[in-house]
Amino acid sequence: MRQRNLSLVLHAVAAHGPLSRAEVAGRIGLTRAAVSTLVDELTRGGLLVELGRTRPGTVGRPGSALALSERGPAGLGAEIGVDHLAVCAVDLRGRVRARAERAAANRDSAPGRVLRRLAELVRRVEADAEREGLRPAGLAVAVPGLVARDAATVVRAPNLGWQDVDLSRWLPGEAAGPAVRTGLSADNEANFGALAELWLGGAESPRDFVHVSAEIGIGGAVVLNGELLRGIRGFAGELGHVPVRAEGHPCACGGRGCLEQYAGEEAVLRAAGMTAGEGIPRLRARAADGDAAVLRALRGAGSALGAALAGVVNLLDPQAVVLGGALAELSPWLLPATERELARRLAARPYSEIVVSTLGRDGPLLGAAHSVVQGVLNDPMRAMRGNSA
Repeated sequence: MRQRNLSLVLHAVAAHGPLSRAEVAGRIGLTRAAVSTLVDELTRGGLLVELGRTRPGTVGRPGSALALSERGPAGLGAEIGVDHLAVCAVDLRGRVRARAERAAANRDSAPGRVLRRLAELVRRVEADAEREGLRPAGLAVAVPGLVARDAATVVRAPNLGWQDVDLSRWLPGEAAGPAVRTGLSADNEANFGALAELWLGGAESPRDFVHVSAEIGIGGAVVLNGELLRGIRGFAGELGHVPVRAEGHPCACGGRGCLEQYAGEEAVLRAAGMTAGEGIPRLRARAADGDAAVLRALRGAGSALGAALAGVVNLLDPQAVVLGGALAELSPWLLPATERELARRLAARPYSEIVVSTLGRDGPLLGAAHSVVQGVLNDPMRAMRGNSA
């Protein structure tokens, strides 16, 4: 019960703070005396700070405003992309306090080599965060592939060429630093991207949505009533491998005609007659200039995306479809074809709203870091034990 109540206080301040003790008590339904005891414990543990008296001149004695600490526990997030590595540290208030990234050709590279590079970035970010008065509460890693539920094993990542890679084997605490010793977790990059939309999208963000993003491939995730739909093995949401063309192009997953072969970053560049090295910024520039080949490629990608999304929307009837990653960057040219395909294929009208993410390509990285922060909010006693260790 104490653990639950400590968490309730932290979540109230995180969602609505700064708040006085009386305001916290009113929001979570506990007495002010009980809340004061909990607040004192969280303050001693370094998770809450008092900002001083609030609202002078109002009826009654003004309370002291409470806020999440800018020092103490931090969430470390990492992202392994096909062509890059990134790590960031986020404090309890959700601010990015340290970040490092590097371009890296990770496709078909040995997992040990990639993860040693990642460990170097993790150590660099840990050192920068420590100088800011932060200590890692754990490390969460976003990967472009299937990750075993409640584990840190990449079961299959076709675009990396990985299979059954246990991250804990290659990221031991002594190699990657305190964050891994505190706790290592991993998830599919699209899942972390969807969670970032849920946690960072603001009060108006949908709680029932399909999140779809593109990098080299296509990632998808489903959030229902504010909860990520994982599936029995943790593999739910593999929209990139939904077939949209019968007997179409072969895919790294072993199938044919998968969506990512028509709407993934490499697929669109190839269809536009461009090389993979030219990238999305160049593709966008040519689209803005009215390049006919690029516009044709984007229309084709938009139609393929609409065909795949139609099945998902017909099945789940979500409030919204959220486009992230490269899809968000290319949305001005993708959306018309996507919406036409949806309108043609959906059983009910009106259909789910299509929303363009404001997080861009940072969604998976931020979602990973914030998943560690959410762990602190859900289990503050563990974080405070770490503080006293």
